[in-house]
Amino acid sequence: MTNPISERNVAKAVANMLVDPRDGDIEDDAASPGQRSLLAIAGSLLVEISLPKLVFAWAVLLLLPSVLLGLAPLLASAWFSTLSEQLAALTEVGTALLLAAIVAVGWIGWRPLLRIAEINFWSLNALAVQPGYAFTREALRHVTELIAGKNFTPDGRARLRSVNSLGAGIMLSACAVVIAILAWPASRWAGNWSDLILMHRLAVPTLANAVVLMAGYLAVASLIWGFADASMPQPLDLAMFDTASSEGRIWRVAHLSDLHVIGEQYGFRIESGRAGPRGNGRLNRILARLAAIHASNPLDHVLVTGDMTDAGRASEWALVLEALARHPELAARTTLLPGNHDVNIVDRANPARLDLPFSTGKRLRQIRTLSAMAAVQGERVHVVNAKGRPAATLQQALALHRDAIVAVAEFGGLRRIAALRRLFDDQFPMILPPEPEDGLGIAILNSNAKTHFSFTNALGLVSVEQAHRLEAAIGHYPRARWIVALHHHLTEYPMPVKAFSERVGTALINGSWFVRRLEALGDRAVVMHGHRHIDWIGACGELKIISAPSPVMGATDAAATYFYIHSLTAGQDGSLGLLPPERVEIEGETAD
Repeated sequence: MTNPISERNVAKAVANMLVDPRDGDIEDDAASPGQRSLLAIAGSLLVEISLPKLVFAWAVLLLLPSVLLGLAPLLASAWFSTLSEQLAALTEVGTALLLAAIVAVGWIGWRPLLRIAEINFWSLNALAVQPGYAFTREALRHVTELIAGKNFTPDGRARLRSVNSLGAGIMLSACAVVIAILAWPASRWAGNWSDLILMHRLAVPTLANAVVLMAGYLAVASLIWGFADASMPQPLDLAMFDTASSEGRIWRVAHLSDLHVIGEQYGFRIESGRAGPRGNGRLNRILARLAAIHASNPLDHVLVTGDMTDAGRASEWALVLEALARHPELAARTTLLPGNHDVNIVDRANPARLDLPFSTGKRLRQIRTLSAMAAVQGERVHVVNAKGRPAATLQQALALHRDAIVAVAEFGGLRRIAALRRLFDDQFPMILPPEPEDGLGIAILNSNAKTHFSFTNALGLVSVEQAHRLEAAIGHYPRARWIVALHHHLTEYPMPVKAFSERVGTALINGSWFVRRLEALGDRAVVMHGHRHIDWIGACGELKIISAPSPVMGATDAAATYFYIHSLTAGQDGSLGLLPPERVEIEGETAD
């Protein structure tokens, strides 16, 4: 008896299918800004989003920090009021003892109170205030550049960016002053313990206090940010490449980014949808090509600046590691860092899904990323401790938490997750030390903002704490040159954009501030990043910046893509020069 399901019959059936599943369908474009406008995606979110969960998320992320911040001055004033009353009545031993107890409670409690107020202040700053300034600045730039069109030189565009930064700071400061004035009548800055017993009476004053504090801060900070952004060197296309000296060392660095490995044979990437390639065949060709190049002209580093995976899934990371394992010579030189798709995609199939700060999914994505980084570079990179010293290797640092990490991966649970809430942030920055002392080191940063919604997953932020630890660590190698590696772009580049979403949907919120922090490195550093999938090489003052194109995204199966191998050279004056890059093209493939 013949088998009716033969290869010939299957091929014939597929040829006659109304819809070929290998070609995907509209569901593959659900969250793709390359196929749908952000307005269309936002409309879909309103249908799919869980409104109770959205309300709860807003309460946790916005309302609770506002309440804690607004209560801080009332608690402090209540304590001082009690203290002053006891001082006024200090005539008996009992009163003196009570006064001592009040002072002791205040001395013990004021530090936690101050810490709570500080944490919630910066939480609101990162969640709303600083993004508000970045949004206003980029909106003003976008409008003025659209009006001006192409009728200005690169220097003219730089001046326009400076004026827009200053204008955004002034506009936002004025708006913040108005908000503070409107909220002031409802605020209350003095309280006593009897007031605190009836908390419902303090609901409106507490929130008003938070509004006044944040608006007042924004009024001052936006002016400072605007003036600082206006006075900083604006990004310009690199005028010329350097030349290598006869005695200077040259490092060859293959710069890859945004590989977006997926876990399905016929799957499509979130961003590109059906306009992008299926499967991971292109990644395998990229690594095979790199291995051949390395065999003939050795590479010093293979730097992958984030988005190794498309959604941070375990199956995707498994495929990344399997691909690298087939090329051990490359793996031994590879350095990975986290991108937004590795840690901030809540659900690749549902862009409306929310992820609360204490969710299992968020912690799992962080654990998977750290585990993969430890497997690839764990014995070579060092974690920078709180004192700014490159201390334990990544493998050693994670080994201290091995049991807790395994327990979260195996069982989840709020208590286990809470125990690891600082684990991911504490590992950054990492340092690949220079060899020798005047050699080339790599600083590995986490530039992902703490977002809890797939729709805002692309936002970036370099924390103040991480920047300070980076500066301290680099200070231990005064003669070294550096690659500062992160996922997000530092600032918007001097090139026209088609949509406003390209400016704000992917921006490093405090990028201008971070550029100013890096100015101290001058010509000893090169910044390498990905995220935008854009090929750009330029500079802000003396700081050179390299944006990597994605060798996977933005192309169909049949289209060719490319990446670069950069050559960095040691100058005799301690500088780090950038030679003309080597472009490596990857051919497309014809679908079966």
